Amino acid sequence: MPESEDDRDRPPTQRLDKWLWFARVVKSRTLAAELVALGRVRVNSARAGKASRALKPGDVVTLAFGGRVLLLKVLAPGMRRGPPAEARALYQLLSPDGAKPS
Repeated sequence: MPESEDDRDRPPTQRLDKWLWFARVVKSRTLAAELVALGRVRVNSARAGKASRALKPGDVVTLAFGGRVLLLKVLAPGMRRGPPAEARALYQLLSPDGAKPS
């Protein structure tokens, strides 16, 4: 199906669970989906209702797990679960205490 002009103007999006896995914030997509289901993930201050929620560059993801809170600004969608250096390019850490994703 040909791409319309509107589609080209939209920023690329990616599923929340997939992005968390590609960014190496969680060890599996299943764990990412569980965190969403437990209400421990917010996107732009609103609780993420589904693991399939679309993320786009500029969104701010808040995660509460492991006794800490992480604030991550989405910089890009991931293409694969690559090495840690590639994963760090997908987000900007906004957490005030400087906590790093595991």
